[in-house]
Amino acid sequence: MEAIEKAFLKEGERLDELQRDGRRIIQHPGRFCFGMDAVLLSAFARAYPGEKVLDLCSGTGVIPILMESRYPGAHFTGLELQEESADMARRSVQVNGREEQISILQGDLRNCEEQLKAGAWDVVTVNPPYMKVPAGQHNRNLAMNLARHEIACTLTDVLASAARLLKSKGRFYMVHRPMRLPEIMEQMRVFKIEPKRMQLVSPKLEREPNMVLIEGIRGGAPELRVAPPLIIYHEDGSYTEPVRRIYEGNNGNSQSASM
Repeated sequence: MEAIEKAFLKEGERLDELQRDGRRIIQHPGRFCFGMDAVLLSAFARAYPGEKVLDLCSGTGVIPILMESRYPGAHFTGLELQEESADMARRSVQVNGREEQISILQGDLRNCEEQLKAGAWDVVTVNPPYMKVPAGQHNRNLAMNLARHEIACTLTDVLASAARLLKSKGRFYMVHRPMRLPEIMEQMRVFKIEPKRMQLVSPKLEREPNMVLIEGIRGGAPELRVAPPLIIYHEDGSYTEPVRRIYEGNNGNSQSASM
């Protein structure tokens, strides 16, 4: 492990275990680290052998890394705006020895046709910034601010890019906040990504949902299926069985992530 850290880590970075098939990821505590939303999206999305999967707003590459382990045979590409995060993602791919299965690109999804062929992708996943930018919003940590707020891309930008990149009948998967569901549904249909499957996520049984997982089909017919709500924690703070299964993967171990 020490040799790996010396070879791949830069100052201030750490190498975290993903507890899935030995996968690891490089993160920096001073930048935006992945949370439970990314883990849940990686399990909600689907990929099949031979498919091309593109992850927008990829950060340090956790979704492609987890999905590649879960769905072998597909090829995964992550597109990330921030060069520092894209660099960590590339090195994480190297740490895991998955260079043939996962590619990481640095670029702006609003101009993605410069690097990515339109209409060429079977699947697009995205864990985008959730929050609109309040008036007078200033955050000294630009990396955190870009990940959380719609500074560099809006919901409309994300859906417009996904629609351009997806094949006809290609699948779109996103995690977001329930408070923006009316806008999400409206904008998906504007860009001809038909909402097909949705699941609300709540911290505990009696708590209001704070995440929504949604699948759409580019050019799909109108029909939305709503899955039973996913409850994260029992009253004693332990994971519920569905969440334990997501985290355990093939290893029989669980990990913690912020929600």
